[in-house]
Amino acid sequence: MFPFICSLQPNVTTEFRTHIGEAAVSAAKAVGYYSAGTVEFIVDTLSGEFYFMEMNTRLQVEHPVTEMIVGQDLVEWQIRVANGERLPLSQEQVQLNGHAFEARIYAENVPRGFLPATGTLHHYRPVLPSTTVRVETGVEQGDTVSMHYDPMIAKLVVWGESRNAALVKLKNCLSNFQIAGLPTNIAFLQELAGHSAFERGLVDTHFIERYKNDLLSTAATASGEAHDAAELGAILTAACICRKDHITSEESLLGDKTLSVWYTRPPFRMHHSSKRLMEFEFDNEHEGSSDELLKLLITYGSDGSYFIETEDGSSPGLDIKVDDRGEHDFRVDVGGVQTDVTLAFYLKDNSRHIHIWHGKHHHHYRQTMRAEQLLDDSSQPTHASEGRSHPKGSVLAPMAGLVVKVLLKDGAHVEAGQPVMVIEAMKMEHVVKAPRAGYIEGLKATAGQQVFDSSVLFVVKVCVKSKLCQNKMYTHLSILSEQNLCQV
Repeated sequence: MFPFICSLQPNVTTEFRTHIGEAAVSAAKAVGYYSAGTVEFIVDTLSGEFYFMEMNTRLQVEHPVTEMIVGQDLVEWQIRVANGERLPLSQEQVQLNGHAFEARIYAENVPRGFLPATGTLHHYRPVLPSTTVRVETGVEQGDTVSMHYDPMIAKLVVWGESRNAALVKLKNCLSNFQIAGLPTNIAFLQELAGHSAFERGLVDTHFIERYKNDLLSTAATASGEAHDAAELGAILTAACICRKDHITSEESLLGDKTLSVWYTRPPFRMHHSSKRLMEFEFDNEHEGSSDELLKLLITYGSDGSYFIETEDGSSPGLDIKVDDRGEHDFRVDVGGVQTDVTLAFYLKDNSRHIHIWHGKHHHHYRQTMRAEQLLDDSSQPTHASEGRSHPKGSVLAPMAGLVVKVLLKDGAHVEAGQPVMVIEAMKMEHVVKAPRAGYIEGLKATAGQQVFDSSVLFVVKVCVKSKLCQNKMYTHLSILSEQNLCQV
């Protein structure tokens, strides 16, 4: 049987750890279990008492945290025990050293209640592992996160000599963990790790519910500070795109002396500086693109730099110098302050998507593409943009999944909040409900059918004048015959 190794919340005393560890060992002895196992307890923070929850006869997903603290390979121990060998250490020899955090990085839509998301990993660059940073992942760039499996992309585990040191490392690693192509919970994890209560170790099972306005508020993304950071990100993006285009031009025009003068750095122009206009549409990976369009005017400097300003002159321009460090990486100098920047590009939903990582920030922009510029790079249908053009009353699939039950028929009357169908995906079951009272139209889904995220499932139409509708004594045909009395 293993020595107990207790992984708990901060501020746990040695006496308490010993007490709860002995309880875990007693639980294993009571059922005669001899192998790796995990015993879970829940602690009452007011009384200090703890209560048994469950026991798993295996290592749990959090076991890397324990391994980082004790410096042992628990999987190897499990195999040795299963082979009849003795444990390499006694209980007294198990030493706890430092502090570790594990962050599970998921493809999920946080504002929708952490529903799982699907899509392609168009850009995937985890942080580099080291003796104090561990990344466990089973995917690579270009892979698809589908509805058929758990949406966890990676586990990020960090170690520090103290809790504060480990937390600083966690924040830094989350800032540099780059994923583009689908919604993730990375931004949420950053908010959580940076919350003052979490930093002080004031954590319990109600933490997210208690601080949801801080962690989940969409208003935070509209703050002046966030807007300024997004605008700066767009300016840096424009400068890097100009530099990248210049490199491409140099390569494509190598040896062509007839046109190359127009594509030098800076491009040659008679009696004026070359200028270029770029438009960026701000995009939130959870909510979609916004109506705000940022127009930037780029002027090429004689020394190869760029002067970038908003077309309407709403903010002062910036002089920017860019050096490329690779296909996606750049070193940007703004007023003598240098910043490392990473860009990722892909085409989706008739738009060119651009992601930028700079400092602690990650921003997402769109550029509308002409039809001849578009390429089909999607391995499955995408419906993320459909919801913007559908009329009121349209009910969209909250996630990609399998329809397991259809509870009503097309044309049936529904009350607000009444369940209509059940969708299942990634170990989650979601009940789709009517958003308002009315009657169902366009319900074609059947049990066993797969649906995609944000695809239209049905529409709930409302009758406002017909007494037949008000009394609910109508049929689908009678509604169709009185369309002039109904509104969507």
